[in-house]
Amino acid sequence: MRSTSTTAGPPPKECVGPLLRGLAVLRELAAADGRQPLGDLARATALARSTVDRVVSTLARTDYLRVEGRDAVLTPQLMEIGNAYLDACRLPAALGPLADALADSLDESVSIAVPDRDGLRFVHQATRRRALSLTFRIGDLLPAERGAPGALFAADWTQDDWQHWRQRREADPQDTGFPAVPHARGRAAASFEQRTAAARTQDWSVDDQLIEPGLVAVAVPVRDAQGRQVCAVSVVSHTSRHSAESLTNAALPRLRETADAMARALAADPPPAAPGAATTAPWTRAAKEEPGTEFVESLARGLTVLTAFGQGRAQLPLTAVAETTALPRATARRSLLTLQYLGYVTQEGRLFRLTPRVLELGFAHLSGLTLSRIAEPHLVDLVKQVHDSASMAVLVQDDIQYLARVPTTRIMTVNIRVGTRFPAYPTAMGRTLLAGLPAETRAAYLSRAQLKALTDRTVTSPDHLAQILDQVHRDGCALVDEELEEGLRSIAVPLRDHAGHVVAAVNISMHASRRSLEQTRTELLPSLRAAAGRIENDLHVAARYTRVPVA
Repeated sequence: MRSTSTTAGPPPKECVGPLLRGLAVLRELAAADGRQPLGDLARATALARSTVDRVVSTLARTDYLRVEGRDAVLTPQLMEIGNAYLDACRLPAALGPLADALADSLDESVSIAVPDRDGLRFVHQATRRRALSLTFRIGDLLPAERGAPGALFAADWTQDDWQHWRQRREADPQDTGFPAVPHARGRAAASFEQRTAAARTQDWSVDDQLIEPGLVAVAVPVRDAQGRQVCAVSVVSHTSRHSAESLTNAALPRLRETADAMARALAADPPPAAPGAATTAPWTRAAKEEPGTEFVESLARGLTVLTAFGQGRAQLPLTAVAETTALPRATARRSLLTLQYLGYVTQEGRLFRLTPRVLELGFAHLSGLTLSRIAEPHLVDLVKQVHDSASMAVLVQDDIQYLARVPTTRIMTVNIRVGTRFPAYPTAMGRTLLAGLPAETRAAYLSRAQLKALTDRTVTSPDHLAQILDQVHRDGCALVDEELEEGLRSIAVPLRDHAGHVVAAVNISMHASRRSLEQTRTELLPSLRAAAGRIENDLHVAARYTRVPVA
């Protein structure tokens, strides 16, 4: 028996009310591009302001949002819910490399989409870097009739599915409920049933500028061992390069070969189960603080159920969900019923699994964050704590370039702006970044760098600098005292990606009269490392299935 929710009618009595309200707040924030004033949030969700305040306070405790002034703002940690679905379905990990290879061979963008009720939702994108290129994000939802995969998915629809689609079309003929696409003009809907019949017969489908003028695509289904459609893979181009017909002729043979390879990849043994959610779940994070009157325990626990699923845990019985999350069985059961009512979980027999609808909880918006935007709120908190300026930079050739900077308020401050570049060798962030390079790359830098004296303290000996960089590599931090400019002192630590590679550095800078060298280490380094750790945590969640640009 298969059961999926349409959220038609009132919620069952056993649904968890605070979880319903908390997810409503997250959906509204996602629809508002991740930020909304609390008053507007109350009006949009039709919840009492006091209820919104409690929900927001609880979500802040789970690290899913933060409060900035009067605004609630989604944070990258919320992406762990979407990551749980992407881990569980295996599509990006198993099929993504094949889609990337197809994009390289055709020099066209390639997408993987899954059905989501009467729509299609992207779970992987391999885009080409062109002036005219695909801009959809992972998690974006399109009406089924507006994309090539939609006709393939609709070939398997029931009469109830078609009725739901017609009702949606009647209620929203311009697709205003789908912010990822331009408003509809009617052509896609008028031909949809005919295109679906053709897709059912030929097992491929074409999009001839249905999403927007100039965009063409061809798609084929990817099926599991039982012959059921799991997803669709599409090749996408522009009419400046292809017509719909020429794209089909050029891409369809290799597209079908790739789909066959994807089917074989899905049939292979899945990877072993990753560690459970109990140690990192939102309930665990929230429970580190003493619960207060503004904390809604059932909301935090309900969100934790979403993180029970993941790699090797695509389908779980109730008992396994309770064990994985360390929640009482009754709590897990009521949370699953609530999530099933909202369409975030589906049930087949005794087994539950996540649906792609969980990606609507901010994943598309948050997947567009840059590293500088991820870092900035943590730098703001750091500056409030230490009362000195904080920055983030990356290595650009032999220089560092500032990507984020939060100044402190003082009569005498360090005047540096985002985009400023300095030589790497006399700066703390530069030395941190140089120390993170592979040994051969670092040696090549030392052989070509022109180490000019900028002050009487600047290290200009390549051998001496090499020793310093070795020490920075061992210590995981760099302290530079008046080598770039007299009176300027800075301490820096690296930011590492999930693979452990140094991708940026963060620092605290100050006038040398503020602290001794020893005080700089003892008073600032722990706070700096803690802030870097928080930035890394957000980066690792955000970059699991999306590319995070530095700026």
